[in-house]
Amino acid sequence: MTGRRPVSAVLPPSLRAWFGLLAGVAALVVVVIGVLYADDSTPGAVDRWIFPPTSDSVRPPWRHVALVTDSLGEPVGAATLIVVAVAACLLLRCPRAAVLVVAGVGVTVVTATLLKSPVGRTIHGDNLSYPSGHTAFLTALALVVALPATGRLGLGRTGGMSLVLAAALAAGAAMGWAQVALGAHYSTDVLGGWCTALAVVPATAWLVDRAADRIADRRAERTADAGRRERR
Repeated sequence: MTGRRPVSAVLPPSLRAWFGLLAGVAALVVVVIGVLYADDSTPGAVDRWIFPPTSDSVRPPWRHVALVTDSLGEPVGAATLIVVAVAACLLLRCPRAAVLVVAGVGVTVVTATLLKSPVGRTIHGDNLSYPSGHTAFLTALALVVALPATGRLGLGRTGGMSLVLAAALAAGAAMGWAQVALGAHYSTDVLGGWCTALAVVPATAWLVDRAADRIADRRAERTADAGRRERR
């Protein structure tokens, strides 16, 4: 076995236990909200208290801000952000982080999409709304960028957790506000999307690290075997 550089891990070892716990709590929140609002088509008390989700009362210039933010979760905007993130990872020679960008965001979006039908919550007719895929997407993107950054920056447990959670909160709040302000989702849909990303991305990052470490170990073993054969 070869020594591994903690800096290469997309889920730094110092954060694994904490994010494992966070992912479990987030998954529980997703399930609880989904059960509470299953097959519902009206805003709950929390939704009405935070913002009337069907009023679409945001006016320019904030409506323009909301529309631009919303576009980041649409196919063209999302694809552009992913390509930029992957290109940045490759330029920084972080192939493992590039894999996490694609896998972490992809699995999060697929998970959010698959949850919509079983929950069956709707808005504006038959539009499935729980959880918010746009919120899940942008939160996941923030997480897959921030998690590897903590290792490269050499941040400790406190600094790393603060950076990752701040990035996730900022991205989730921005997209969540846009979705509720435009009447596309209830506020609890947004919370469900945010928690979906928090549940999925750490688990995906751990799997990416495991797979990459195994590949690295096999390469090292083959190199060592070749070296021994040459010395014979």
